[in-house]
Amino acid sequence: MSTVVSAKSDRFEVGDRTFTSRLIIGTGKYRTYDEMKAAHRASGAEMVTVAVRRVPLDRSAESFLDHLDPAMQLLPNTAGCYTAEEAIRTARLAREALQTDLIKLEVIGDQTTLFPDNEQTLEAARVLVQEGFTVLPYFTDDLIMAKKLLDVGCPAVMPLAAPIGSGLGIQNPANLRIMREQLPEATIIVDAGVGTASDAAIAMELGADAVLMNTAIAEAQDAAKMAQAMKLAIEAGRFAYLAGRMSKRLYASASSPLTGVVR
Repeated sequence: MSTVVSAKSDRFEVGDRTFTSRLIIGTGKYRTYDEMKAAHRASGAEMVTVAVRRVPLDRSAESFLDHLDPAMQLLPNTAGCYTAEEAIRTARLAREALQTDLIKLEVIGDQTTLFPDNEQTLEAARVLVQEGFTVLPYFTDDLIMAKKLLDVGCPAVMPLAAPIGSGLGIQNPANLRIMREQLPEATIIVDAGVGTASDAAIAMELGADAVLMNTAIAEAQDAAKMAQAMKLAIEAGRFAYLAGRMSKRLYASASSPLTGVVR
């Protein structure tokens, strides 16, 4: 007999940390701090990513750090870094200032598309894992690179769905599905490109363990309402994945059985 799963019992692990929410939220692009706080509350997220290079870590000036729920797990990121060396230095700064070994590793390779430089990302990941960081690397949706990042000790991988901030949704669903099938034990967090709730649901239906998003919520006309929509979409997509969807058929199939039909 099937057991109905609740969102709170379906836990999500990153390294040695456990979460009940599979939505990771950001801090950029909000119009006001109050709007950001309302969206964070509505999202139910327990982890929030912060750009280390875009905030005064010494708290010398007001920033979104002063408006975050202290119960949320900080996930510093190395956004804005273009070399492995730069990302490693930024990660070390984040660990010292924010007192966490978690780091979302971003090494950008192109200023126009903001696509990641996979080789530099792998190089930085190798060093940071050896230094005791819990590294969550952002990279293109490439199965081979995912395997390499996991092999060097990353506890999770973060393939993009589409270019950062584009809102285009899942552009290569086959790649994500293959990654899930080939890496059944890996923690896969879809990052970048989600635009609306249906995109988040699709990511989860493809087998992602979680979704990280920022722009889709922050730039919505009603950020808090979109955050709630994302929360529900991720839960629905996760449960649909666990349920196992029906097979697709080319032709119709009657909903009611024909056995016993009066003729």
